[in-house]
This record gives sequence, C-alpha cells and structure tokens, in this order.
Amino acid sequence: MIPRILVPGRVLPAGRAGRHAAVAAGVRYLEAIDRAGGLGLVLAPTELSADAAVAVLAGMSGLLLTGGADVDPARYGEDPSPHTYGVDPVRDACEVALADAATRLGLPVLGICRGLQLLNVARGGTLCQHLDDGTTLPRRPPAFPAPAPGTNGPLVEVGVAAGSRLAAAVGQPSVLGAHSHHQAIDRLGDGLVVTGTAADGVVEAIEPADPTASWLLAVQWHPEDTAEHDPANQRLFDAFIEAAR
Repeated sequence: MIPRILVPGRVLPAGRAGRHAAVAAGVRYLEAIDRAGGLGLVLAPTELSADAAVAVLAGMSGLLLTGGADVDPARYGEDPSPHTYGVDPVRDACEVALADAATRLGLPVLGICRGLQLLNVARGGTLCQHLDDGTTLPRRPPAFPAPAPGTNGPLVEVGVAAGSRLAAAVGQPSVLGAHSHHQAIDRLGDGLVVTGTAADGVVEAIEPADPTASWLLAVQWHPEDTAEHDPANQRLFDAFIEAAR
C-alpha cells in the first residue's frame, strides 16, 4: 500500500502561477514524501465542519501541515503585530479542523514551520509574533547565519531530546535545520512537550507529552529543504510515512 498523505495547500493570487488564482504546495514537501514511499495529495483551503474534516481524511493515511504565512493572532487572543503578514482565516480554519480530525482518527501528523505554530495554537498555545519584538523569547543574535545554498534560510543546529519521537526519527542528538521564520512558540499548547530547541532558546520541535498518543511531530525548521542530501532530515519524512503505513 502507498500511504496517501493529505497536504493542505495555499492560494496563489492570479499571475503567480497563471492567469487565475491557483492552489499550491511546495514541491520539496511532495518529493520528500515520495522518497519515503508515500503519495502527497494537495487540498485547496476550504471551510470544513468537524464531520466534513473527518470525511476528507477517512481515505488518507496521514496529514502534513506545511509552512507559509502567519496564523491569525485572533486565534490566540492577540491583535496582529506590524510584522504579522499573509493571514488567511480560511486556511487556518481548514487546517485546524483537519488536525482535530486527524487526532480523532488516530492518523499521523507532521507539522513544518507554520504547521508547528498552527498545531500549538490549535491546542491553546500562543506565538511570539516577531522574534525581534523583545518578548519573553530570546532575540535572534545579530550574527544569525546567512542563508544556506538551496534554502530560504540559514542552517541552525537543533538539540534533540533523548528518548523523544524526534530522536527516534532523526537518529542523532542534534540536527541541522534550514530556517525561514520570524515567529515562534511562546506559550506551549496543552498536552505538548518540547523535544527540540535551538541555542537561542527558540522551540524547534514539539510532540505529545503522552507517548501512547497517536503519532504527531512538528518542527520549526524546513526539513524538506535539505532532505534530499541530509539523511537526518529525510528520516523525519521516513518516520512519518512509516507511521502512516
């Protein structure tokens, strides 16, 4: 059986991918799923009731929540910062409904960048809307590395908690992740535990505190950017697809 992975996409305005608006998901996510033995299927953002979200996922083996623009701060009780951009309430609502449905169905979920942030908010957590705003989070150091070749951001070392689902996936005590984000977790959501952190204190990975819970793992970096050439990052997708299988 080839595990079928639902990948909610984002709307591209007319002119970005043709004369009309289009729905897209980054090809590197789909390639990483393919290398792991799965098949990614892209879904247009749409309003879904709880029952409709369950019906959509009923024929799927897992859910991948990708990167993108910021989660609506209204979802965690805040007004938008001047740095918050690209908010799409329909996409937020669609992905929250699908994440809740995946939990109800016991389907594996992998969250990446925005996906981590959305899963945290969906479980009652909050976000730092900009890492240079001087909030409770440490600021990114001025000497933050330059973007790595072939990625949208720098490679940053992430420490991995021993005995975690993340550790089982990557198979090593740290991993280099390609970063492209200006927001991060502030207050952790209910039932979650931090299993990856950067040297500056930013939360880089979360998973269920209950090790018997259905497979869920979310990372702040972009493993798809380097997975083709970095086995540790590809192993995140391998573990996800194995759980989906």
